[in-house]
Amino acid sequence: MRKVKSWIVGVLLWLSVPAQAETVLVLGDSISAAYGMETAQGWVALLEQRLEQQGYALRVVNASVSGETTSGGRSRLPGLLERHQPALLILELGGNDGLRGVPLEAIKRNLEALISQARQAGASVLLLGMRIPPNYGPVYADGFFALYADLSERLGTALVPFLLDGVGTDPELMQPDGIHPTASAQPALLDQVWPVLEPVLAQLQAVGAVK
Repeated sequence: MRKVKSWIVGVLLWLSVPAQAETVLVLGDSISAAYGMETAQGWVALLEQRLEQQGYALRVVNASVSGETTSGGRSRLPGLLERHQPALLILELGGNDGLRGVPLEAIKRNLEALISQARQAGASVLLLGMRIPPNYGPVYADGFFALYADLSERLGTALVPFLLDGVGTDPELMQPDGIHPTASAQPALLDQVWPVLEPVLAQLQAVGAVK
C-alpha cells in the first residue's frame, strides 16, 4: 500500500510541474549581455517580461557574451541548440568583428553558417543588424551595414536593420565609451526588436511551434 501511495504522490507531483516552455535563444555580444548594468535591466530581460505580459508561453535564454564574435558564436551555437532546442534564435553578432576589421566576407560566412545551424536544428532566425564607426573607411563601414540586409534578403531571414537606431547617436543614451547603451536606453532597443519579432512569433504560433 505504501508503494502505491508513493507512486500516486509521484504522479501528482509530476503533473503539477508545468510543461517545458518553448525557448527563444538570444546569441549576442555585450549589447545583448547587458554590459555595464544589472542583467535584469538589459533589453533581453525586458523582452522576457514583455513576452509574459503578452501571454506567450516562452522562456528566454540569453547566451550573449561580452566580446563575442561571429566565429565564437559559430563554435558555441551547436551546443546551445542541442541543450535548449529553441523555436527561435535571435542573432545579434558581428559588431566586434567589424570593430576589429575582420574581412566582410568572413563575417558574412560566419553569420550565414549560424543561420544555417539554427535552421537545421528547427529554429527560426531573427537577425539584428549593426553599424560601426568608419574607423576602417566608409567603404568597409557601409559594406558591414549592408551585409545584414543582404543576408536577410538572400536567406529570407527576418531583420531588424539597426538595433541601436535612434540610440547610438544620442550621447544621453550611451555609456561613456560611446559603444554601449545605458540602462535607460534598453526599452528603446526592445522597441526596435518587437515590431519585427511579433510577426515571427505569429508565424510560429500558426504552425504550432510556440504557444
